[in-house]
Amino acid sequence: MVAAVIRFVAAVLIFTHFMPKNGRLVLSDGDTGTIYGEFNVEEGSMFSITFIHSVNKSPIEEIYQIKDDGIYLEECIYSAFGAGVATEVEEGQTLTYTDDGKMIISGFDRKIDNLSYIVGTVSDHVLKINNEEISLRDLCGRNSVVHFQYKK
Repeated sequence: MVAAVIRFVAAVLIFTHFMPKNGRLVLSDGDTGTIYGEFNVEEGSMFSITFIHSVNKSPIEEIYQIKDDGIYLEECIYSAFGAGVATEVEEGQTLTYTDDGKMIISGFDRKIDNLSYIVGTVSDHVLKINNEEISLRDLCGRNSVVHFQYKK
């Protein structure tokens, strides 16, 4: 009987350890804390923000992953080099090219404690999450400071 209980407890612990942990990605106003939206996510989920760079006027997509302790930058996709974008690959990172010539820098694995964007007034910022594309201009308003936070 004791052996059966031990096996049961061990099985539950193993199952819960490897089971994805659910949480939510919360978007809030960086000034007032007002919540703009919440999205169900689980550890390992990816989301991205796409925007037109204000200086070099080319599209950029920044790709993030939800991990146990927060939000991590994983990849950046650039259409052109220029002011305000990465100009070299750091140790542990790789640079690859898509068939249409875009540059992908991957291997960041960098925790971002205070992820915020200022929504564009000329061009939009688009959140891609859970197979949806969401206009941050529509959701939050132009020139809004949008703070991203993972909550368990």
